[in-house]
Amino acid sequence: MAKYNLKINGKIRKVDIDPSTPMLWVLRDHLDMPGTKYGCGMAQCGACTVHLDGTAVRSCSLPVSAIGKGAITTIEGLSENGTHPVQKAWIEHDVAQCGYCQSGQIMSAAALLKDNPKPTDADIDNAMSGNICRCGTYLRIKEAIKTASKN
Repeated sequence: MAKYNLKINGKIRKVDIDPSTPMLWVLRDHLDMPGTKYGCGMAQCGACTVHLDGTAVRSCSLPVSAIGKGAITTIEGLSENGTHPVQKAWIEHDVAQCGYCQSGQIMSAAALLKDNPKPTDADIDNAMSGNICRCGTYLRIKEAIKTASKN
């Protein structure tokens, strides 16, 4: 066990945990932050996407010991009341169907737009290619990202 002071959504959160514990389980099981979802456990589906210093990362394969002084942002910290442009565009385009993958999709889209505020279709396809939506809402996801890029 080791003690960590993690900066999550702008606040310092303390945990005493095995260093190999994936951030996903630190968030969900130890810090009661269930917005980040478990999908495949192999960093292949994107459901567990969070930001580490603004970069989209898969929390299911990211051990807590790798965080260091980095800042984690989860879906709960993207905005206090759902007013992030990506979240608003998601609602406008009625993206979510079952909704399970959506926090990871939104976090990947937000990271894309932070780095590239005016992405092309190819940029969107490339950035979102690691996020799987079993309901197949990919066209609505792309349209929502385009709408968010205008705000």
